[in-house]
Amino acid sequence: MTRRLPSTPPNLPGFAFIRVLGSGGFADVFLYEQNMPRRLVAVKVLLAEVVNDELRQMFQAEANLMAQLSSHPSILTVYQASVAADGRPYLVMEYCSSSLGQRYRAVQLPLGEVLSIGVRIASAVETAHRQGVLHRDIKPSNILTTAYGHPVLSDFGIAATLGEAETSEAVGLSIPWSAPEVLHDEVSGTVASEVWSLGATVYSLIAGRSPFEVPGGDNASVTLMSRIEKAKPAPTGRVDVPLSLERVLARAMSKRPQDRQSSALEFIRDLQSVEEELGLPQTPLEVAMDDWALATAVDLDERTRVSGQHGLADPRGGRRRARGTSARSAGSAVGADSRSHEGTSGRVRTAPPTTRRLVWGISVAAALIVALVSAGVVAVVQGAQSIPVVANVQGSADGIAVTFTWDDPGIGSGDAYIVTVDGEPSPMQRAARFDVSAEDGDRVCATVTVTRDGKSGAPSAERCVDVAAGVG
Repeated sequence: MTRRLPSTPPNLPGFAFIRVLGSGGFADVFLYEQNMPRRLVAVKVLLAEVVNDELRQMFQAEANLMAQLSSHPSILTVYQASVAADGRPYLVMEYCSSSLGQRYRAVQLPLGEVLSIGVRIASAVETAHRQGVLHRDIKPSNILTTAYGHPVLSDFGIAATLGEAETSEAVGLSIPWSAPEVLHDEVSGTVASEVWSLGATVYSLIAGRSPFEVPGGDNASVTLMSRIEKAKPAPTGRVDVPLSLERVLARAMSKRPQDRQSSALEFIRDLQSVEEELGLPQTPLEVAMDDWALATAVDLDERTRVSGQHGLADPRGGRRRARGTSARSAGSAVGADSRSHEGTSGRVRTAPPTTRRLVWGISVAAALIVALVSAGVVAVVQGAQSIPVVANVQGSADGIAVTFTWDDPGIGSGDAYIVTVDGEPSPMQRAARFDVSAEDGDRVCATVTVTRDGKSGAPSAERCVDVAAGVG
């Protein structure tokens, strides 16, 4: 099929056209130089032949969504939006010189870089979800790289709110990175389908190909759709990828939505666990914190800010041993619709404190810091010592599987367990039970650790089970 030629760049006051950057089904993207302030910008312009009321509304929605979210460090910045003299709507955005879609097929990306990109982009997706927005087109080519090498998520052109996505039709989709239920037209987008796309995207960056693509084989759209609906993704094929990461990606691309990580945040924590396992610097979570954590000592008598509650679903699942399968313990899922109902900021703010109260609050904060320093504990605020420690791990065997259970030590809503069996850590989970397949004569040993915000507490005492004897 012949590719169409780009449209004529519009004449935009205050901007000088430089060259064409790319073309899509509904819009072209041009490079302009802005006169004041002087900088290079990317300008996305709707095609004249497709401009109608529906597309105008979509374009306006994209501009509003990206402006609402673009303060996030891993979401492309939008500067302005308007309509050109010829009637074509346009969007002025931060210019990024390259996308990962150009790199991952040409060179093998370092595993540490891919994990960091995965955490950052999933943080952007989690932030959008907390604002009630689904991206619906997560893929490598929509991850751009800023001049400073930072990955940013772009192109919210087919984004929708969580409520709209449940009833709307899919406007367009990228087959290799779309979940089975989206390809079946069962839904146009959900939190679970976004988790699938995140897993498929990270897989692609590692393997240099999309998950169900066969090098040198038939990769037509119909064939790819059939594989996505029926097959399981093959291993990435890289020797430096640990089995734990293969499991994280396989779980994210599970056929059944309920078997996947329940949120982008849970997917992030799984990737951070792999970073910890490999001894890599842990990529920080980029999700806004609730206001109470920031306002504690500044305005003690006016803490009336209300933040949206962002519940975490309980992860599921044990690990698989190389020679068998493990049973999954079912976790309860908290609703994925964790968006705020208090407007775009998700908060109701009170009037700012008076100068007298602010000075008093700062004085109290300073006195508190001095007291903490004198006690030698200023560096330990909600640190590792506050992470609960699991005790009394029990194990039993039934001849084909070993089951470990333990008492809840008082974990919080954002905490999770990591079960390490025979020295191999599992993906994070919330259930206080872990099943491992085994054979006669096996001795299976496990420890359980609580993780919080990417940091792990002290492990439990090791518990071992001899399968033949069936006792610990």
